[in-house]
Amino acid sequence: MINVDVFVDAKGLSCPMPIVKAKKAMDAMESGQVMQVESTDKGSVNDFQGWARHNSHEVLKTEEEGGVYRIFVRKG
Repeated sequence: MINVDVFVDAKGLSCPMPIVKAKKAMDAMESGQVMQVESTDKGSVNDFQGWARHNSHEVLKTEEEGGVYRIFVRKG
């Protein structure tokens, strides 16, 4: 199980809003902390992979359940 420090609810939002909300939350986090994002935009999975790589963060895990995508990102 992944210990989550910050939770971001981006359900019902379309690109680029899940990333925008996540970036705001990430800016307030300490290096090494983990954020969980929940999104209903299936494009979010790829968006977060690219965003994390570009910003030196790490996507720890992605999962989908009932149309909700959970993305776990560790701040770099």
